[in-house]
Amino acid sequence: MSRPPATDTDTADRSLLPADLDPGRLPQHVAVIMDGNGRWAKSRGLPRVMGHRAGVEALKATLRLCSDWGIQALTAYAFSTENWSRPGEEVNFLMTLFERVLQAELQALEAEQVRIRFLGDLKALPQKLQELIADATARTAGNNGIHFNVCTNYGGRRELVQAAQRLAQRAAAGELDPDSIDENSIAAELFTAGEQDPDLLIRTSGEHRISNFLLWQLAYAEIHVTDVLWPDFNADALKAALRDFQRRHRRFGGLDPIRP
Repeated sequence: MSRPPATDTDTADRSLLPADLDPGRLPQHVAVIMDGNGRWAKSRGLPRVMGHRAGVEALKATLRLCSDWGIQALTAYAFSTENWSRPGEEVNFLMTLFERVLQAELQALEAEQVRIRFLGDLKALPQKLQELIADATARTAGNNGIHFNVCTNYGGRRELVQAAQRLAQRAAAGELDPDSIDENSIAAELFTAGEQDPDLLIRTSGEHRISNFLLWQLAYAEIHVTDVLWPDFNADALKAALRDFQRRHRRFGGLDPIRP
């Protein structure tokens, strides 16, 4: 990230938005499942870890583009609760990579007014990484640029279970009437509390599943699947996803206003 940020939708420099995209019909919140790092590396005869390094560069570029084009939030699926089952060497590399990237990029994120949050069960992460996450979250909390959410040790089912447990504990303590629990009550207990739900989910590498990602929040998101492997995801791939989004008729369970 190197250019001045688009700090909000109203003040973003629309000259940066590709001419074939409608600035009035952009998603406000984009979520991405960054799949294909290992396959990208294997196809080049490289170790899997090189795919993860290339994936970081693709994520940085995507964040930059979203900021430049006036998208208000980007949420990336960086490490799932299931990823602990990968070989220990790969997991250790990923944890170290997270640390190095945070240390290297935090100053730029601060300068460009990016607000970064890490969503997931962070207590299971290495202590040093937890400290870096806490520092980055605190230092960028007041920033007014794009919201950048990094789902780390995240699982959608676990998130819902933990939300239900917290509500049950409050009810058992007499602090909450069970009959008052509604969708807003549950949403307020999720990691994404305070964030608008994603309008668009992008999944790379051609897989047609959401892999335990944002199970509650993606209820009405448009889904774009691309065969592009994540390290190859670039401006053209993002533009294709946004064009696809702008072709959709979002009915939210109602009738299409232009069709009977």
